[in-house]
Amino acid sequence: MLFTAPSFLFVFLPIVLLLHLVPRPVWRNSLLLVASIVFYASGAGAFTSLILTSIVVNYVAALAVDRHRGTPLGTWLLRATIAANLVVLAVCKYTAFLGENLNAVSAALGGPSFAVPAITLPIGISFFTFHAISYVVDVARRDAVAQKGPVEAALYLLFFPQLIAGPIIRYREIAAQLPVRTVGIDDLAYGIRRFVIGLAKKMLIANTVAVPADHIFSLAATDLTAATAWLGVVCYTLQIYFDFSGYSDMALGLGRMFGFRFPENFRYPYVATSVQDFWRRWHLSLSAWFRDYLYVPLGGNRVRPARVYVNLVTVFALCGLWHGANWTFVAWGLFHGAFLVVERVLGPRLPASSPLTRAAGHAYALVVVMIGWVLFRADSIVDAGRMLVAMSGGASAAAPAFSPSWYLTPDVVAALLAGLVGATPAGPALAAWWTPRDAGEGTGATLPAVASLGAVALCAVLFVVSVLLSAAGTYSPFIYFRF
Repeated sequence: MLFTAPSFLFVFLPIVLLLHLVPRPVWRNSLLLVASIVFYASGAGAFTSLILTSIVVNYVAALAVDRHRGTPLGTWLLRATIAANLVVLAVCKYTAFLGENLNAVSAALGGPSFAVPAITLPIGISFFTFHAISYVVDVARRDAVAQKGPVEAALYLLFFPQLIAGPIIRYREIAAQLPVRTVGIDDLAYGIRRFVIGLAKKMLIANTVAVPADHIFSLAATDLTAATAWLGVVCYTLQIYFDFSGYSDMALGLGRMFGFRFPENFRYPYVATSVQDFWRRWHLSLSAWFRDYLYVPLGGNRVRPARVYVNLVTVFALCGLWHGANWTFVAWGLFHGAFLVVERVLGPRLPASSPLTRAAGHAYALVVVMIGWVLFRADSIVDAGRMLVAMSGGASAAAPAFSPSWYLTPDVVAALLAGLVGATPAGPALAAWWTPRDAGEGTGATLPAVASLGAVALCAVLFVVSVLLSAAGTYSPFIYFRF
């Protein structure tokens, strides 16, 4: 069940919102848990039993770890729980990848071929696994107390707005919101507005630029020119941002409608002035997870410089592998890790910050990120190499039938322009200019009458157009659903 589907927008969500009006929080949590199970089962089918079993295991394990933390038994229980979660993820996500590479090595050595079982990837398994691990680890670290209520514990792990593609919520961030929370009219209005913004990002921008991006990335080397290749990369750069940040906006909006306040997951990553700055702005919940549960335990910045560099590259290689069972994702992670190391080495030698150095840093970061997206998007290392060669001008199309003008239809041009503006803080800056200085979210302050009516009208138009495109279009899942 997609957030963009009419069945979700006009059946599932209104019914759950209406039933959520029940006065007792315990009923609300039970309702949301049942709704989340229905939501997940609609897309995962038989895998729902796997997720429910995992929830029971992690619930019981967290209680046991909480009871025995600080003891050898508590440490053993923690390690066993982490291992169990990782084994489930590895079997579901990496069996085919490991089998294919094992067969390739065996064939190169003249050995036999092994049968690789076909395992369907359960939707959202990567995000669910990271939620479960962070919950049990935080309990062991005394950053959280194990949730004794099975409904509340299950709701944290299975809550449908963030279940499939994040953001990765820490238990301590919403622990206080599980037993008691209120939903005022301001919360509902903010949630709806945030949801519609995310819906429009997905339907009007991401889906539109996805068409030329998909086609260009599938072209043969003889059909690629440098201009066409760069257009494809620009389209994908905007597609992945507006697709994923749109989902995060929708998740945050849905959470607010039910009284939950989730942390932000993006802070305009394409205005970054370095690769390090990019990762302070992109997929914040994943970056924080790898920092707190992998980078810091490996020693973080507390070890000698050479070890810090190894830790950075290791973490980003695993970050890439988390995204998918393909060497392209590993290469993408290593690529970013390498630039982070370079920036750490050269950082002290760089000139002081100035408008010129910030502009140069922004151009550098954007080019690096876009080259990285080629590795992320390509189906194989060979395909990524073909695209990069074309971008560098090293390939000449024999018959350049697919020139950039072929793709630049009015809707694509409009989506590109909207994406270029929307990827910057220009919109919030304009809204802040219209908003009274003493206005703030939740204070009841409103924009001037004209601006307020205009904002409502714009929100309504975006919603209607997005729904029409959803009803008329083909199936278009969010990019991060496959992770």
